[in-house]
Amino acid sequence: MQINLIRIGGVMLAVLGLFGAKFYITRAQPADDSTVSTNRYQSMDPTQFKKPDAAELKKKLTPEQFAVTQNSATEPPFANKYWDNHKQGIYVDVVSGQPLFSSLDKFDSGCGWPSFTQPLSGTDVVERPDYSYGERTEVRSKMADSHLGHVFDDGPGPTHLRYCINSASLRFIALDKMEAEGYGHYLEPFIKAGLYKPVEAPGSTNSPSK
Repeated sequence: MQINLIRIGGVMLAVLGLFGAKFYITRAQPADDSTVSTNRYQSMDPTQFKKPDAAELKKKLTPEQFAVTQNSATEPPFANKYWDNHKQGIYVDVVSGQPLFSSLDKFDSGCGWPSFTQPLSGTDVVERPDYSYGERTEVRSKMADSHLGHVFDDGPGPTHLRYCINSASLRFIALDKMEAEGYGHYLEPFIKAGLYKPVEAPGSTNSPSK
């Protein structure tokens, strides 16, 4: 009887030891942070983008973002995220991350939607006729084919164009976040405008000018 009790006790101790070891290993491993990118300072690579299917987009986007970008809906004026945003930075396609517009080209058109005189230099946007409500010119992103808005010829100089864009189609990247999010290639106009200070020496950190 005594021998059996000793054997049972030994087995229990072994089991507890294995459980304790497993618990320690589980707790000791670092958590997986999918938001950390090892390429955070590299420029966005458009060749790496593959548009998700509709089911996946519905998970990624809000109902309004999905309706606007995928079904060409229009959000209400003066009740959207960026119509009165005055911060410096760029606006990218909410679906693909493709750079589209700059705050340097944004102006208050009074229409209640974000308005720009032109797309970012070197950015491909698709313009095509739209006869859904009269005759207009629709603007879509090239990479993800997202509906963005429309372009009109009543804007200020020098282009005299007004790209009237839905906020729901856009994600804003603040100036001090652009390099970290892979959009450092688009900093040059902000540097020339005196809004951003470039790196002057190894180890220094970019920051918006005061």
